[in-house]
Amino acid sequence: MTDRAYSLFEEQQQARGINLIEVREKLKAFNIETPSWGYGDSGTRFKVFQKVGVPRTPFEKLEDAAQVHKYTGIAPSVAIHIPWDKVDDYGKLRSHAEGLGLSIGAINPNLFQDDDYMLGSVTNSDAAIRRKATNHLLECVDIAKATGSKEFSLWFADGTNYPGQGNIRKRKAWMQESLQEMYNAMTPQMRMLIEYKCFEPAFYHTDLADWGMAYNLAMKLGPQAEVLVDTGHHLQGANIEHIVAYLIDEKRLGGFHFNSRKYADDDLIVGTTNPYELFLIFYQILNAANDSDAAIASCVNNIAYMIDQSHNIEQKIPAMIRSVLNAQTQYAKALLIDHAEVEAASERHDVLGAEDAVRKAFEFDVAPLLQSIREEQGLPVDPMHAYLTSSYSQSIQHRGKGGASW
Repeated sequence: MTDRAYSLFEEQQQARGINLIEVREKLKAFNIETPSWGYGDSGTRFKVFQKVGVPRTPFEKLEDAAQVHKYTGIAPSVAIHIPWDKVDDYGKLRSHAEGLGLSIGAINPNLFQDDDYMLGSVTNSDAAIRRKATNHLLECVDIAKATGSKEFSLWFADGTNYPGQGNIRKRKAWMQESLQEMYNAMTPQMRMLIEYKCFEPAFYHTDLADWGMAYNLAMKLGPQAEVLVDTGHHLQGANIEHIVAYLIDEKRLGGFHFNSRKYADDDLIVGTTNPYELFLIFYQILNAANDSDAAIASCVNNIAYMIDQSHNIEQKIPAMIRSVLNAQTQYAKALLIDHAEVEAASERHDVLGAEDAVRKAFEFDVAPLLQSIREEQGLPVDPMHAYLTSSYSQSIQHRGKGGASW
């Protein structure tokens, strides 16, 4: 990067009245969590294409995640999935993460791969299976206490494929009953982030099918329960930024699972299919950041930004680097929106003027800004190139092919 490139960018933004000192500080504070499962082999319903060098243990997943943070500087925590990341000593796992400059992030219970859960986990008509599922949620609370984790990301595959297969209202009650027991076991510092999905693998009805159901359940459970928005879990044409704004206004937006989709839950690298949507999500968040309502500002400042992707054909670490950099880029663009200009145009009913005030921030090249910040922080100007030219990918070849496939 040349100093001239940043100087031109700086002049451009100062002419617009953008406070670049504030923009830079917010970018330095931006972090995004990567998922342990994104470093292992995963696949479609048809095949898992195994790669050489993928992690064989949760400890090796953390080592790979540390590479993403090393080169980007914005991925200091790692979500884990239980039992995919089950170990005998979670204190040891925590210490291993801390030794790598990381922390253990959200705990993700797995309630969809056990044979007993074919017809539901916490909503199963069999009380013994519901008890088993609830016990797993309680186990994850204990794991969080051992790892120092503060969030739980809860996604349920529960639902039915045919009319009459299950009693929808009873299942609703069972869901609340199970999550209430988990909620009661949480410490005051913990948060329950409730995810939703409109369909798949249940195609007739899904017990938590949209943000409204997740929000309703969170409200019944208590203030430590919030909604998690997975950007791939929506019907075609859904206005996700509208959902985001609504949940912020209700002070119940807990976090994101970022990924991209072309059709449904494709779990593609975030920002690759529709980067403008990602930019507009950040726009709604930043628009609320300075709200006079302290509770709304608090909600915005505590959003958990997380990646949830399945890298089926890509090399895992480069794919994750691309993911976090794409999110950082769109966040940087959203920071360049002049909210006063947008509001003024809106108030005078200038539809195109308001749209232009938003869109032109998206069209700025923020590479000079991001490169300048990386130089200041002692990070590689080009994180992807720095990783690809390092020796790390060769150093893990001894792991062989297959790793810890799930």
